[in-house]
Amino acid sequence: MTDTQHTPGPRGTDSGDSTAEGNPVASAPAGVRTAGDVVTDELVAQLTEGVLGSGRTSSHTPFTGKKLAELPESTLEDVAFAFHRAREAQREWAAVPVRERAAVLLRFHDLVLRRQDEVLDLIQLETGKTRLHAHEEVQAVAVAARHYGLKAPAYLRPKRHTGAIPVLTKVSEHRHPRGVVAQIAPWNYPFELSVGDALPAFAAGNAVVMKPDTETALTALWARRLLIEAGLPENVWQVVLGEGHIVGPAVVERGDYVSFTGSTRTGRGVAQKAAERLVGASLELGGKNAMIVLRDADLNKAAAGAVRGSFSSAGQLCISIERLYVHESVADEFVRRFVERTKRLKLGSALAYGADMGSLVSQKQLDNVTRHIEEAVAKGAKVLAGGRARPDVGPLFHEPTILDGVESPMAVCSEETFGPVVSVYRFADEDEAVELANSTAYGLNASVWGRNGRHAREVAARLRSGTVNVNEGYAAAYGSVQSPMGGMGDSGLGRRHGSEGILKYTEAQTVAHQRVMPMAPSFGMNDSKYAKFMSLSLKALKALRFR
Repeated sequence: MTDTQHTPGPRGTDSGDSTAEGNPVASAPAGVRTAGDVVTDELVAQLTEGVLGSGRTSSHTPFTGKKLAELPESTLEDVAFAFHRAREAQREWAAVPVRERAAVLLRFHDLVLRRQDEVLDLIQLETGKTRLHAHEEVQAVAVAARHYGLKAPAYLRPKRHTGAIPVLTKVSEHRHPRGVVAQIAPWNYPFELSVGDALPAFAAGNAVVMKPDTETALTALWARRLLIEAGLPENVWQVVLGEGHIVGPAVVERGDYVSFTGSTRTGRGVAQKAAERLVGASLELGGKNAMIVLRDADLNKAAAGAVRGSFSSAGQLCISIERLYVHESVADEFVRRFVERTKRLKLGSALAYGADMGSLVSQKQLDNVTRHIEEAVAKGAKVLAGGRARPDVGPLFHEPTILDGVESPMAVCSEETFGPVVSVYRFADEDEAVELANSTAYGLNASVWGRNGRHAREVAARLRSGTVNVNEGYAAAYGSVQSPMGGMGDSGLGRRHGSEGILKYTEAQTVAHQRVMPMAPSFGMNDSKYAKFMSLSLKALKALRFR
């Protein structure tokens, strides 16, 4: 994934007559809301209440490039005081029984679903997404809130283990909160990757100091106010805003644990800072995710899945598909169907359902997409669909693009594009497909399509990727929150979701109570007799299969 800090640019330059052909534009329904209707001075004042910052900064909407809100900008002193506040509040929060902490998440779940239109407007305005893609964030947050609201007591309950000497050694494992979690949240999924990642930290008894991207801060701040309404003590969640290269390191340097989502380059620096202080870190980083279409795949379903997997949120999704490997026997027919579907996608910016793909979030993202396409074409690749910016729709819109004939010297072959661009490749057998899919330093997400589910799962298990979806692009694995989600290789460290997603925010403590007989010669035994007794005991424990 690209760096977390971004700035919107001016209106994109036209690359030809963008209205002559290309993807259609979705018409806005009558009476649809505008940015001014949604982001009022009163709303901004409510959301920023309690946010430390003596300076001022601004956020913008990618739909038009215009200013969306004026926000407080935190200084380094503000960051230090935010941690002071959070540490004081965390001690009291950790003393609250886990079931009561979990109940806050369940109330939050209900509030999110009841008031989802509020946050859908903010997500769209801050990221440029379509409403349906914004709703994916609502779904993900609701699922995480429900899961940890119901499962946190079981995950955190003290567990009994077999001791060194069964019966005589009574052992229990306890889980204690780490303290204050430092969280750096990205711009591309400002609801799910802010509060969604913070929920298990809160359930485990931690406080959080979060630095969201300034351009998408309103969404995170809305989530904070709603969680406070659900019962979270206000100072348990602190938000600081400002330039990423200034405020970000200050947050990382003070946390008792670090949660980071962003680029691999920045993630390496975050990991080094955490390691210097001997604190843990979880990092979800970049991806160059592959989709494999087997020879027995349902081509209609695979083509529809490739559209969703490649162009959701305009490709600005860490787990979106950027490399598409198709068996040579079905490649031509698959590509025909995929191109046809892609060309029909409607672009749009209305705060309403109806558009299929929205805007890129910044000039930097648009420039990267343009660079990858232009370099590939100059070196011999062919554009099968899209390939152009669409300033007629908005300053940062770009058509969903399919490339063929991409080869390894081209940047788009190996670099993460993080935009609506996918390259098609052909393979002769499954061993080749697996080798090609694994030929990257990344390992975040992958997808395999085939009618024989058992065989497709066998192929999936051979892929070097933290999550693999069968007959789905990314949502099946990500939405299965009882299972871990994260990356291998350059795609990061640690996991979100499931037991790992909450236990990472805790310190494990073993309490061992030795009863009757000490772990030393006793009952008149000398050293030799004790050694013989323990040797016989160890053999017996193996025979009885004590683990």
